[in-house]
Amino acid sequence: MDMKSSTRPRPGRTIAALAAAVTLAVPVVVATTSASAAATSTVAQALAAQDGRVATVTGYVIGQPTATSTVLTSGYTADTAIALADTATETGTSRMLYVQITADYRSAFGLLTNPSLRGRQVTATGTLTAYFSHGGLKNPTGMSIGGGTPSPTATASPTPAPTGSTGPYDSTYYATAMGKSGGALRTALHTIIKTQTRLSYDQAWEALKDTDQDPANANNVILLYSGRSQSKSSNGGGANDWNREHVWAKSHGDFGTSTGPGTDVHHLRPEDVTVNSARGNKDFDTGGSPVAEAAGSYTDADSFEPRNAVKGDVARMIMYMAIRYEGDDGWPNLEMNNSVTNGSAPYLGRLPVLLQWHRQDPPDAFEQRRNQRIYERWQGNRNPFVDHPEWATAIWG
Repeated sequence: MDMKSSTRPRPGRTIAALAAAVTLAVPVVVATTSASAAATSTVAQALAAQDGRVATVTGYVIGQPTATSTVLTSGYTADTAIALADTATETGTSRMLYVQITADYRSAFGLLTNPSLRGRQVTATGTLTAYFSHGGLKNPTGMSIGGGTPSPTATASPTPAPTGSTGPYDSTYYATAMGKSGGALRTALHTIIKTQTRLSYDQAWEALKDTDQDPANANNVILLYSGRSQSKSSNGGGANDWNREHVWAKSHGDFGTSTGPGTDVHHLRPEDVTVNSARGNKDFDTGGSPVAEAAGSYTDADSFEPRNAVKGDVARMIMYMAIRYEGDDGWPNLEMNNSVTNGSAPYLGRLPVLLQWHRQDPPDAFEQRRNQRIYERWQGNRNPFVDHPEWATAIWG
């Protein structure tokens, strides 16, 4: 259930402070060619050529992009992206290239792990296309420190693509999870998906307008339980507005709306204010009375049943939260159980019903697109149960 936004957490040092903090001399970046390497591009050239071509770009690491016009220069939150510019003292995000850092390169080029990279020159080869709705370079095939064309193994060794890996994402993303089950699979998936960009609660408004966009009307979003297509601009707290539904009710673990599980877009969805209130913080189960403005949904004193078309969506969002938040990063250890009276405990039920809904309603195109959007534009992590539905059985039976 949505609440009024708390004070937005103060981000890391802003771009405006960067010019005074960085005193590096700025060498001229010279594009060179050879028989074995293509010419490198400047950041300005890469920003002007956002047409899907593959290019090699050299620039200076400014910080970690977290939104179209936001780049952190300290207090990094993830290893999933870096912003490059043609000068080390650049402060304008419009002159920065947002570079996706896939699993192959995070240990060497992620700023959370390597904060000393800020101000250093980096060369990356990849696809010139929008990232965070901003000029970007995605799916890197080579990265290195300094100028010149990098080889794929210059400073990071890509993991071979796992058997059975599919989908519009880095083929090695789930490499460490393949072939595992039970606790081993759970641990592997947690390690993979906990690497993410963390959004503020205000940023979640904009993310939902993108992730839940109506495929038939780009001006609208689809409300989760209601199924209604509604104007993106009608978000708020009034009657018939839409607000941010926490599918894992935030009182189940008392994590609120501060940056963390309370702002994780993988379980935030647009919903009618009245319907959101009707769901409240109830666990999920079958039965009850019809919910006004949400045809096919039912509720009683202690549980809520969503319409058939999104039963699986709900189950997979709950599964994601149970794997992502294991109590090792300052947030509660979230778990599914077989209860509908969990109150403020970090549990949510009912597990057998959620597993049934997962099997009954497999991922559809809307859910798959949503997962991809969150990965490539907002958080840099994925819901593994959308990509691999079989893993729910492998973990919970």
